[in-house]
Amino acid sequence: MPAALPEMRPWRGPVRAAAFFDLDKTVIAKSSALTFSKPFYRGGLINRRAVLRSAYAQFVYLAGGADADQMERMRKYLSELCVGWDITQVREIIAETLHELIDPLIYDEAADLIEEHHLAGRDVVIVSTSGTEIVTPIGELLGADRVIATRMAVDDDGLYTGEIEFYAYAENKAAAIRELAEAENIDLERSYAYSDSGTDVPMLEAVGHPHAVNPDRTLRKEAAARGWPVLVFSKPVSMRSRMPAIPRPSRSVVAATAVAAGAAAAAAVLWISRRT
Repeated sequence: MPAALPEMRPWRGPVRAAAFFDLDKTVIAKSSALTFSKPFYRGGLINRRAVLRSAYAQFVYLAGGADADQMERMRKYLSELCVGWDITQVREIIAETLHELIDPLIYDEAADLIEEHHLAGRDVVIVSTSGTEIVTPIGELLGADRVIATRMAVDDDGLYTGEIEFYAYAENKAAAIRELAEAENIDLERSYAYSDSGTDVPMLEAVGHPHAVNPDRTLRKEAAARGWPVLVFSKPVSMRSRMPAIPRPSRSVVAATAVAAGAAAAAAVLWISRRT
């Protein structure tokens, strides 16, 4: 009997590679979720006590990172805090303050890497524990192709319920990356990943080229044991400042342009006068 034919997979285009970036302390210098506490306060979503608590959490996070227990406490705190918030208002506040708050926090080195991966033909994916309402516009600011982020449940009135539909954390990040790779025909062995946290070891393990960026103690030990490259990002810079300045034309060019324009106008007048 003839050998059975292999199962045919649906055509999904050419196989390609991607670069997966954690967000907080990898691409930007702070916690994205906690950065918006002041505009949320001004918008009436949280009180002054919540602002102070968020500021303290930001300090602890920046000082030594966050382990699994701290991340769980932060998840619980933020999910309880947002109960009843209007998702439309949240999106509007983020859109209005995004450039003011996030743009100056982007690491210059991370922006360079994102550009390099795009030039090499790789997709860039931001993978963050922060909510999708925050991560999506930041991804657009960075020029990312797509994002993987935590999704909060919203009721029929557009209000947060406090439940979490998908928590982009630890192994869940890796599972989402594998699911995306399957759907988009991404070769993970040829792909790259970057993170600062030991909780993201599963995400780094999912690709062929893992990198530790500003690693916490846990990830630093893991990177040393596995021979993973360690990168240090230390120069936050506004994306606007990275835009190449449009050179101003010299006076001679301006003068030549004016002469040419005058000649063209004179020729047009002469042509019209001859036609009438």
